[in-house]
Amino acid sequence: MTKRIITSESVTEGHPDKVCDLISDSILDELLKKDIDSHVAVETLATRGMVLVAGEVTSNAYIDVQKVIRDTIKKIGYDNSEKGFDYDSIAVLTAIHPQSSDIALGVNKKNEDEQGAGDQGMVYGYATDETKEMMPLPTIIAHKLAMRLAYVRKKGILPYLGPDGKSEVAVEYDNDKVKRVHSVVIACQHSSRVEMKKLRKDVEQKVIKPVLGKLMDKNTEVYINATGRFTIGGPAADTGLTGRKIIVDTYGGIGRHGGGAFSGKDPSKVDRSGAYMARYIAKNIVAAKLAKKCEIEIAYAIGMAKPLGIYIDTFGTSTVDEERIAEAVEALFPLSPAKIIKKLDLKRPIYHKTAAYGHFGRNDPDFSWEKTDMVKPLREYLGLD
Repeated sequence: MTKRIITSESVTEGHPDKVCDLISDSILDELLKKDIDSHVAVETLATRGMVLVAGEVTSNAYIDVQKVIRDTIKKIGYDNSEKGFDYDSIAVLTAIHPQSSDIALGVNKKNEDEQGAGDQGMVYGYATDETKEMMPLPTIIAHKLAMRLAYVRKKGILPYLGPDGKSEVAVEYDNDKVKRVHSVVIACQHSSRVEMKKLRKDVEQKVIKPVLGKLMDKNTEVYINATGRFTIGGPAADTGLTGRKIIVDTYGGIGRHGGGAFSGKDPSKVDRSGAYMARYIAKNIVAAKLAKKCEIEIAYAIGMAKPLGIYIDTFGTSTVDEERIAEAVEALFPLSPAKIIKKLDLKRPIYHKTAAYGHFGRNDPDFSWEKTDMVKPLREYLGLD
């Protein structure tokens, strides 16, 4: 195909599923602050007037879970009953118990060569040279639009907006090159006192155009609050769950996904740490100009330190044979759970920042998996420098 249209979406931190991701990761961070060896797998459900947190925690730390939950919701912006969800008046329920001793047998090993994965499964990493972030352009734009919605709300530029919001972007490609933005969809929670005509004009001028710039032309289709009303938002309108926005969290549907969610899981869970390492590898392969696109799959078995298999696909864009790239990856990158944690320094309380606007493609020094410090070793191993 010479011409194609690819679409991705994002959501703001006030989206009900993201509220849950943020709560789960905020609990994880608070535990890691006091005990870096905390093993955490917590899930959150949020609905009208209530939050439920359940899961497994094994830690020497004590935290005030109620306070963490309420503080997180307040920071998001659900700070009065008019928004349908108020941090101060909701009911908070918890059902947290220790990690299974059967799982712990394969995970709680001091020797990093022996510490196994906490579960079976496969993880994927992806990178492309079409943006400076080495991410698909539709995903990057969708996240920037969602972040811009939050920005204009929090800065009082559009004070009538509520915390809940979504974006969707369709990008037109010609011969695999970005041509233009075909269409943009924005849905944003708002006060009942604002007229829809004003909201649509404001959002186009203050949110969409500053992000899209020249990628937007006279034929770009724009849809803002297409139903005509969005006053009830967040968990009051739609029950949220941790881990229900895994495509938003990763590559916007362009790359494959192993199915495991990230939020609320400590790095001993390869659903998270393995996916971070896979992104790190793919990004360094593209940055080293070994390929224009790269996707890597890593498969794990519960209790096993060594991956079952590694598969690399460069979609016909590699400058070096894929088998040689895979050989270099196995030689240069640590792939066992403990070594991944050590290499990427993952026992830090950094995870609440990852919970909204994507885990990848972010310019943040805490996101160690976004570094391209393995470019030179890769090229040297392959005899290119």
